Amino acid sequence: MRGRLILAGLLIVVGVVWLAQGLGAFPGSGFMDGDGRWAFAGAVAALIGLGLGLSVARARSSGPP
Repeated sequence: MRGRLILAGLLIVVGVVWLAQGLGAFPGSGFMDGDGRWAFAGAVAALIGLGLGLSVARARSSGPP
């Protein structure tokens, strides 16, 4: 379960960075700067990470004491 939680956190962080780069928040940062495909990929990665994190949290709260 801990590994899935770490993976969820990494997906969220990477997704937010990709989203910001795709939206042009870091001008001059490279090939990802201002490219809508990276913004979309970042949003998808962050949402997947959020979903994974929520599923891990639910499993922990409903598990045996």
